[in-house]
Amino acid sequence: MQATEKPRVHRRGTLEYLAWGLCLLVLVAVAYTLTSNENYQWGVVAQYFTAPTVLKGLVLTLVLTALTMFFGTILGLVIAILRVSKVRPVMLLASGYITFFRGTPVLVQLIFWFNIAALYPNIRIGIPFTSISQAVDVNALMSATTAAIVGLSLNVAAYLAEIIRGGFASVDKGQLEAADSLGMSGRTKLWRIIIPQSMPTVIPAVGNQVIGMFKETSLVSVLGVAELLQSVQLIYARTYQTIPLLIVACLWYMVMTLALSYPQSLIEKKYSRSKSRVATGAGAVQIPLDARLGGEAR
Repeated sequence: MQATEKPRVHRRGTLEYLAWGLCLLVLVAVAYTLTSNENYQWGVVAQYFTAPTVLKGLVLTLVLTALTMFFGTILGLVIAILRVSKVRPVMLLASGYITFFRGTPVLVQLIFWFNIAALYPNIRIGIPFTSISQAVDVNALMSATTAAIVGLSLNVAAYLAEIIRGGFASVDKGQLEAADSLGMSGRTKLWRIIIPQSMPTVIPAVGNQVIGMFKETSLVSVLGVAELLQSVQLIYARTYQTIPLLIVACLWYMVMTLALSYPQSLIEKKYSRSKSRVATGAGAVQIPLDARLGGEAR
């Protein structure tokens, strides 16, 4: 009878004790300076933490994040599909889009879209080769909030396109070969096989992108959009209490980041378990039944 293996005991060395001592000293020093330095003005922080102006800016920040991720995900999926296309001009066009929006600073892009009326003060939207058209005043259309949504959506779409393309590449080649053997069209294979099976890889990365976008919305304050950072800036421009108001903004960013991180961690655990179950399937081809029937019908 084979004896059960005893768990290994971690022995703490001198270096680890020194590291713990150093961390404790740092924490004590930080706590001391936070409580003893009156310039932090924690009373002012508590006063403005739930101020209506700050809460209104927080809501707008969340709305900007939601709209940006919604439009960016749709556009990113389209760009990713074009990026893996076998039609070379289409693939090059998608690659150029990704290169441009990933290669230029998002702040520059936001300012560009806010001033796009300098290039195109008026545009006409209509049906080609007909007299049906409608003139649009770009200066009136491209407000600060609209420019923020457009600029952030176009920028995040480039990153999401690469995330989704990486998810496409993670699909087992045996699945694609089985789909081809069943006579599935390219569209059916994409929507029934590639996209569903790439979700375990794509969704956790998109969760990280949501958290990053929530913090990135602070850049739109340069356009005058009254989001969280702009809201506290308007207050300390009047009260000259710069540090405590910036602390208010930082605390709200941290609170919301932690709030978004929890569901993200649950999603990552769920999809990591699903990936491990797939990995233990010994490479067996597991095309869903409805996908097989759809492919055979075609």
